[in-house]
Amino acid sequence: MNAVFTDRVTHLEPEGAYAALARAQQLEAQGREILHLEIGQPDFPTPPHIAQAGIDAIQEGHTRYTPPAGINELRALIAEDARRRRGVEFSPQMVIVASGSRPGLFFPTLALVQPGDEVIYPDPGFPTYQAMIRVAGGVPVPIQLKEEKQFSFNLDEFDSKISDKTKLIVLNSPSNPTGGVIPIEDLEYIATKAKEHNAWVLTDEIYSRLVYDGMSAPSIVSIDGMMEHAVLVDGFSKTFSMTGWRLGYMIAPLALAERLELLLTHSTGCPASFTQYAAMEAISGSQESVEQMLAEYMRRRDFIVEGLNSIPGIVCQKPQGAFYVFPNIKSFGLSSEEIARRLLDEAGVAVLAGTDFGLGGSGYLRLCYATSMDVIERALEKMQKFFKYL
Repeated sequence: MNAVFTDRVTHLEPEGAYAALARAQQLEAQGREILHLEIGQPDFPTPPHIAQAGIDAIQEGHTRYTPPAGINELRALIAEDARRRRGVEFSPQMVIVASGSRPGLFFPTLALVQPGDEVIYPDPGFPTYQAMIRVAGGVPVPIQLKEEKQFSFNLDEFDSKISDKTKLIVLNSPSNPTGGVIPIEDLEYIATKAKEHNAWVLTDEIYSRLVYDGMSAPSIVSIDGMMEHAVLVDGFSKTFSMTGWRLGYMIAPLALAERLELLLTHSTGCPASFTQYAAMEAISGSQESVEQMLAEYMRRRDFIVEGLNSIPGIVCQKPQGAFYVFPNIKSFGLSSEEIARRLLDEAGVAVLAGTDFGLGGSGYLRLCYATSMDVIERALEKMQKFFKYL
């Protein structure tokens, strides 16, 4: 039988990072050495005290269903941690724990966006943003992030595109793929416009603790009155190197939180119980490992930025957060896709084309430096030779 699929799934495409990884692994299977700078995953193990808490939970029999929104103790810890870091009072009932942070992106969009509603989102940006908008029947409205503005929102373009049709504004700071941080002045402007047009804000802050040079990443929910119009999304994958544990959370006004809990109830049921116990230890236990990882990321960032800028024709800003660089390769006159493909095939260096994150990424590459200094150093050597030949 020929399957006929609905509009909500026919537009879906593979995520560029996984497609690039699959291609790189094919080459490795043929005996090629590939240096991986494509996947946004910390190379550090989960800190031992966190992993042990998960192991202990399994051994103690914490392997059964939990409430759909998560264990109450964990929700209370998340609310207190969010209050401490963002200066806003949250009740545990506003916290919805999920299997990873992507439900925190998809489910608020499903709960808020009607077919035909417009949704503003960053371009280049995480590919799931456009996917979730279209699955909900919304109209994607990209706002290009500008290199000359440290990849913050282009407020002139934002002004021209926000309207009473705008139902949701998606923010991501620090950003994947650019590492840019939205300054508080821009957030205040966006907050004012969101209130004027009665639009919700979904703020993806999964990299909020990975910020460098003594900076912090301000949150739009810290602006007076904004939490009434916002959903905050965060998780444990990046900060605590817990990507495979699949645990994230969203914080929303109570009425919306109740709807989000019901979406979880009828989809995933509940997050895995033992991962929630590991998350409790992540929040309440020692933060020394987080500080050590952050210091090492900053060392790698400085090294890779210097190395990229030493290659004639490449210009690379120093990112303020996350663990990505987004070098400008426009001077070579080739598409991002072709350069990424040839870097893999000819030099054995796996990177992502900027266009894997939207048309606004044209002329850029994304490299992840959450890998060893040895891999970064050898990748830069290969890139030096490749671009010299190019």
